[in-house]
Amino acid sequence: MILLQLAAAAALVQPVAEVPFRVAEDAIIVDAQVNGRKLSLMVDTGFGGAVSVDSVVNIGKPTGVMNLKDFVGTFQAQSVKVQSLRIGGYAVPPGDMEAMLAPGERYSSFSYNTHVDGILGLEPFKSGPFEINFQNRKFVFYPKSFDVTQRVPDGKRTFLAKMLPIGHSSIELAVEAPNGKKLVMALDTGNSFYATTHKDVLERVGLWPQGQKPKFVRTVGVASGPVDSWVKRMTGMRIFGVEVPESYWDVIDLPASSAESDGTIGFQFLKNFNIVVDYERRRVWLENFTGKVSDPPVADVGIVLRADPAANRLRVARVLVGSPADRAGVRENDQLLAIDGKSYFANVGYRQLRLLTQGPAGSKVRLAFSRGGQLIQLDLQREPLFND
Repeated sequence: MILLQLAAAAALVQPVAEVPFRVAEDAIIVDAQVNGRKLSLMVDTGFGGAVSVDSVVNIGKPTGVMNLKDFVGTFQAQSVKVQSLRIGGYAVPPGDMEAMLAPGERYSSFSYNTHVDGILGLEPFKSGPFEINFQNRKFVFYPKSFDVTQRVPDGKRTFLAKMLPIGHSSIELAVEAPNGKKLVMALDTGNSFYATTHKDVLERVGLWPQGQKPKFVRTVGVASGPVDSWVKRMTGMRIFGVEVPESYWDVIDLPASSAESDGTIGFQFLKNFNIVVDYERRRVWLENFTGKVSDPPVADVGIVLRADPAANRLRVARVLVGSPADRAGVRENDQLLAIDGKSYFANVGYRQLRLLTQGPAGSKVRLAFSRGGQLIQLDLQREPLFND
């Protein structure tokens, strides 16, 4: 009875603010103001800093330099002191926050199918408990008196996970493999995929045989540059306390840049939950409102595309061995003219490049290529391309 009363009291705490957000191309987009400049920012809880914007966006003169780390490497960028920061109508005390100036136009709006000026990281959210409410598409900021540990999870629809005592600039939680071995994974809204880890991590926990070569290797983009990646079907995992019978993870074929984290759990898992992060008490509450914990595998034809700015077209950068495209004779450097009759040009972001040829398993797609001036049209059937 006492626990129920405490849980009810915690639920009645009034929020400090509520801020709506948009969901676009597997990402959260929120309106914000940095140093008085209105911006649209992709919310990335896997980025430990405050803000990162394209260097072409004027939020003030550079005041310093920052070193940043992603999945596989580090890079350096100029920074600007944050004088003021608002997330929607919610004013965040700037403290010692700095905004990173990403070289060029790194945060292409074409990647998210909406206007994006940069990313909003975890630092502005750490001043008190906050909620990412996917169900109603809003952030909820709670007063410091709100105590999520007073909520009682049922282990079926609601869960209370304990943050691990590492990663002071990230939300690190435990993921358990079927053999009982643990992985340390960050809660990462900026990862558009289901989960991302590394081959050496899977080898360490016994989920990938030492020395076995992966199938269907493709190229993906991370902040430090393009890397080789492939998809692994995972069964019987427990993610942040949630039982997941089957899921599909992206695996990077390079060692991690961090000795602390084994990877990140991304948007495709998180979108099924309303998530309350109580950073001070080191707890994360998850409420599963969709009734799902994963989606069926994505099917594809097996080509990796790259932009060719000189021709203002897309070209085939890689053909996945054993894929439908490989069996049909598609070659590297073939120029893509159209997909199902629609032309695509060089101004396509990394995420969209990967999505262009994907669809339900068994569905067909018509591709038109140019090779040495010759028109080649192919009808290909999409297949799930993963390692089992």
